Amino acid sequence: MKNIKLLQLLESVLGKGKSTSGNNIAFFSPFVSHYKPKLEIDIDTNHAGENAWHCWISDKKGRSIVTLFKQLNLPKEKFEQLNRIVESSRYRSNTTITEKPVLLQLPTDYRPLWIEKKTPDYRNAMHYLKKRGITIFDILKYRIGYCESGEYSGKIIIPSYDGSGQLNYFVSRAYYSSDTQRHKNPKVSKDIIGFELLINWAEPIILCEGSFDAIAVKRNAIPLFGKIIQTTLQKKIIEERVRNIYICLDPDALKNAIQIAERFMAEGLNVYFINLKHGDASELGFEKITKILADTDVLTFESLMKLKMDMLWI
Repeated sequence: MKNIKLLQLLESVLGKGKSTSGNNIAFFSPFVSHYKPKLEIDIDTNHAGENAWHCWISDKKGRSIVTLFKQLNLPKEKFEQLNRIVESSRYRSNTTITEKPVLLQLPTDYRPLWIEKKTPDYRNAMHYLKKRGITIFDILKYRIGYCESGEYSGKIIIPSYDGSGQLNYFVSRAYYSSDTQRHKNPKVSKDIIGFELLINWAEPIILCEGSFDAIAVKRNAIPLFGKIIQTTLQKKIIEERVRNIYICLDPDALKNAIQIAERFMAEGLNVYFINLKHGDASELGFEKITKILADTDVLTFESLMKLKMDMLWI
């Protein structure tokens, strides 16, 4: 829900704004001249009283509107007005009653694949995994199962567990080519840490797009279950002071991978950018992806800028 009073204050300073994604409002930048509104501000104040902003042309940015107002050298009354609005938003945020999270469970018909059964479904499920390079050791490590009936009938089930061993997500993949619904995942938040129970935060972390990619990498790989990094995972990496991050997303997620790299480089982390050109990690397999990881050098500012420039031509 947009903070109308904050929006009115911003528009009194920056002119008319335009809604973009989420609670972001775009304004014409006061820092550079551009024909499009490129200054984006999140007007949903968080519990810390922050509203992130970023000018995509000048690359000026900050976590609070106070820093923006300071750069614009605004009069004292604008800061006082801003403070009243932000404090009011913080109060509402801190007093909001949060709903009890839903306890996620595996499908009722889930069966473990490490327990052999003499059924066509079991044989087809195992055949599908073998074609994807999944071994019995992977099945045991990741507790991979399948369903012969029910809502997830004909699908492989790959669960994810948090640091305390509680199920926090699972994905499913059809093992029959005739199944028109190849993927079916639970309708719960993806703001979790994939395979957290298996992660050693003292070692380098590899960020992958999907579960099969992470399984192919095998060591300390975290699936994002998509192309963007969620808040919980980002915060955990910074809190644990992970020094080395490998970003290994699919070729069609180049823009997202660059954004993640830039974010962690700003935190002082060593980022290794894996530019996959010939398929994703699960298609390449363990040996090839391991060699690519070993041959990748740390990403420098100059290399990052080159990636961003190259992306403009895609």
